[in-house]
Amino acid sequence: MSTRGPGVWVGNALKEIESHAQQVKVEKVFVYPYAHLSDDLASPKIANDATVQLEARLQAEGYETRRAPFGWYKAFHLEAKGHPLAELSRTVTPEGAPKPGKTVTVTTEAEEEQAESEALEKEDVLKSEWHVLTPEGELVPADEFDYSDHPDLKKLYQYETQGTRAAKQEPAHIRLMQELELVDYEPGSDQGNFRWYPKGALVKRLLEAHVSDKAAEHGGMRVETPIMYDYEHPALMKYLNRFPARQYILKSEDKDFFLRFAACFGQYLIAHDATLSYRHLPARLYELTHYSFRREQSGELSGLRRLRTFTMPDMHTIVADMDQAKEEFLAQYHACIDWMADIEVDYYPAIRFVRSFFEENEDLAGELAKAAGKPALIELWDDRFFYFVMKFEFNVVDTTNKASALSTVQIDVENCERFDITYTNNEGHQETPLILHASISGSVDRNVYALLESAARRGQKGEKPSLPFWLSPTQVRFIPVSEDFVDPCLEMAEKLGVRADVDDHDDTVGKKIRAAEKEWVPIIIVVGDRELEGGEYQLRVRGGDDITLTWEDLEDHVDALQGDFPYEPLPLPIRTSDRPIFRG
Repeated sequence: MSTRGPGVWVGNALKEIESHAQQVKVEKVFVYPYAHLSDDLASPKIANDATVQLEARLQAEGYETRRAPFGWYKAFHLEAKGHPLAELSRTVTPEGAPKPGKTVTVTTEAEEEQAESEALEKEDVLKSEWHVLTPEGELVPADEFDYSDHPDLKKLYQYETQGTRAAKQEPAHIRLMQELELVDYEPGSDQGNFRWYPKGALVKRLLEAHVSDKAAEHGGMRVETPIMYDYEHPALMKYLNRFPARQYILKSEDKDFFLRFAACFGQYLIAHDATLSYRHLPARLYELTHYSFRREQSGELSGLRRLRTFTMPDMHTIVADMDQAKEEFLAQYHACIDWMADIEVDYYPAIRFVRSFFEENEDLAGELAKAAGKPALIELWDDRFFYFVMKFEFNVVDTTNKASALSTVQIDVENCERFDITYTNNEGHQETPLILHASISGSVDRNVYALLESAARRGQKGEKPSLPFWLSPTQVRFIPVSEDFVDPCLEMAEKLGVRADVDDHDDTVGKKIRAAEKEWVPIIIVVGDRELEGGEYQLRVRGGDDITLTWEDLEDHVDALQGDFPYEPLPLPIRTSDRPIFRG
């Protein structure tokens, strides 16, 4: 559906009704909101408003018109005039193109709960040209590039040009997130909303802490902003039509509000009210939005790849001019490269330009491809419809050959003017700056998707799937060979300094090892008389060779693996026998 005005929708419905009324020679019309005949419903308020407007327009045209009270159903008797045309039905589109065999449906303007922005409509018809830019600076038409050494880049190109967001098969991460008891669907909520179990919540918190640390290192000033905004706010309303996302709409008293789909709105309004000088720039505002909302189409929802409620680290950088914007863009690009290395996920850059901007900045594009050390997919638009002149995304390819973006930065040339954000230059005059949108990690939820999909793809190649050590819920598991060794294992687990636990179940050592393997525990240590008496411990290393270390070397080894990454203690009891099962 579109955000076109109610006059367009109701007017087109009126034309359809008049056409049929003239053919069957009737002057009486009954307006009835019959939801059961449509599979694409508007909100109750919108439907009610539309029927009221339609009744008024029909009466103005001389028809004797009655309208059923909204919400009435079942208790009615309906007889249609016995003419063949009476059995026809239509769907009315904003362009007025009727579709045989459907029900007449009308909606109103900005209140439409599933309304699409101009940007969403434009995405469907946007024309672009594709190239591959090598680290050596060679620009090759995408359909002529040799992808022999870069099969995932070919999949990314094919997905961007031929793929669909709709999920036709279940990606591997859905099974893995459930088997590992990380995260699961929440049947008590809307689609695209999830419950996070203790282990998954730990992984999510560690990712959040790490990206927030990186934003702080880059100069991000952390703020918090509301999750809902006035739908009729002049600047916000214009921005909605320039941002390709679908909104959730809610009502408070007599006003409509939309739930944010990013931290842009709050940070724009903070920047508007701030006093900024050229000395303050670049000025970076950062927020970790635990609740951002996009009402994605149900067919596109597929596990953690695309959801309706998600956690998004958002940083907006106000810069004086395009030179400063490009300098900051490159610095943030490097921060994103570091992020992808930290989560140990393979990726390819997709860099998108308005063609004229690319032609003026080919050197910047070359720097980006060189910094990544791999070829980048380049998309060139002849026209600028969106608010940015360039952006990049780091894309991962999953087990269904779909690509998804994680890290991203955009150079925005519109919104400082739209939101009246200014700074004082060195001569004391007010100027309009530019703004960069950055998410060093991309959606935190989608990072978990990327971690699991990447692990699944390694598993398809015969490798053992795993998470990075710093993100593993259990980093070291001690397995006592008998009950006599449970207490010594507990003592060692508690003093090791990482997330170590003890499998104290009354099972064989072999079963305990297999249980740890199913949980992707990176290091497994079996403890018996030999280990306690000899002071050396054999480490079963997931995906690597076994190694034998003294206790002191073991402490140094796990400290090195943990490094400077964020750390939290075990999310569950240290004894595995004390843990509930969250998913049967």
